[in-house]
Amino acid sequence: MEGILTEKEIALAQRCIRFAREAGAAAVRITLNKSLTNLVGMLSGEVDKVSRSLDRNLTVHLFVDGRFGSFSINRLDDEDVVRDFILDAAETVRMMAEEPCRRLPDAARKVQDAVSGTEAGLFDPAYASLDPSIRLEMARKSSLWDRREKLEKGFTLLSEEGEYSDSIDDTLILDSEGLCCRHTETSFEIGYEITVADAEGNRFSGYWWDATSRLDAILPSLENCSETALEQAVAQIGPQSHPGGKINIAVRSECTSKLLNPILNALGGYSLQQSNSFLLDSIGKKLFSERLTVRDFPRHKGEMGAKWFDSEGVATADSVIIEKGVVKRYFINTFISGKTGLSPTVEDPNHPVVESTGDCATEADVLRLLGDGILVTGFNGGNSNSATGDFSYGIEGFAFRDGRITHPVREMLMTGNFLTLWQHLAFAADDARPCRTRSIPTLGFTDVEVR
Repeated sequence: MEGILTEKEIALAQRCIRFAREAGAAAVRITLNKSLTNLVGMLSGEVDKVSRSLDRNLTVHLFVDGRFGSFSINRLDDEDVVRDFILDAAETVRMMAEEPCRRLPDAARKVQDAVSGTEAGLFDPAYASLDPSIRLEMARKSSLWDRREKLEKGFTLLSEEGEYSDSIDDTLILDSEGLCCRHTETSFEIGYEITVADAEGNRFSGYWWDATSRLDAILPSLENCSETALEQAVAQIGPQSHPGGKINIAVRSECTSKLLNPILNALGGYSLQQSNSFLLDSIGKKLFSERLTVRDFPRHKGEMGAKWFDSEGVATADSVIIEKGVVKRYFINTFISGKTGLSPTVEDPNHPVVESTGDCATEADVLRLLGDGILVTGFNGGNSNSATGDFSYGIEGFAFRDGRITHPVREMLMTGNFLTLWQHLAFAADDARPCRTRSIPTLGFTDVEVR
């Protein structure tokens, strides 16, 4: 199947270990990746673009004379070229500064059970059944443009932009100590942005998307993705002003990653090592609401983000990141461990999940429990400070009263500090979308500064 590593390519990667040894490397790690992506773009009911890209890349991580360097090449058809590339790379490494903390992970930490590449359950053999005509048919089926006259009631549909894409990605990691691990996955995605105008000509846009590793699972979304995007756009017509101050905020599951990602980034090794994290020295400390528990489930087979190893070949494992507000885990690779003295883990979370608080299941439940406030459905620009945790984000969404949405709101600003914000977490629903690698449901916060 095109997009899958061939035996010839794998054999070349294995010989690269020998080439590096011949160049005097004390240790070496080889990462071989191959990916194929097909995309069909739609614009107002017509096929706008078609693309197909096949990429292949071999990265050599060299440990030479106490020094380290990484080098990539995509010319893999000539073995002599690859061999000369590695020999030259080793000479370049010898000119670099010493890096005593650079080394391969301890053997006990390396993955042992990722041999076929399909262990994570994210590879669909049905990918091979697709051809250009099927992809075009699927993309055309996703458009609602030809039905616009039946849909337009109180608005005008100005434009419809959509994309259908599918891809296959195959990665192999080898090292000079015998590591051999593989991860293969397929992906099918559909996304639409719809722009409408009201009677006065004011424009409003809505976006919706879906993604899955299985072909049969994306088929239902082909028709309803554009319709959901249209609903999102139309719902914004007629925005009204809303008083600011400290108010209750609900954040739709579609955009909650904007609030969790800074937390996860602050727990990352590089941020900690460079003192560019507002969560320095936080392990074991209760810094967030007792209602916040975040777990990482990289080994939940078939779920987006599942992976058996990180880029060093270190085995992943289900773990607790934050438990009832207490920080439990950093993400530390081998190099950062050597630099800081912190115990190594894996370098990043793969499938973090925010647990439901148990008293609500849906967005509607969160609104009902909060009573009055603003439901945030999108963030527009803004910034955050990774060292202090301060943030300022533009928001749009809907005002709600007595748990019921009353009118759309736009051009408001949400400000604060992530530590304070998450200390005021009141509710977490159970409605995270399965298409996201970071599984975060609708969230409800109290006393958030909005203006």
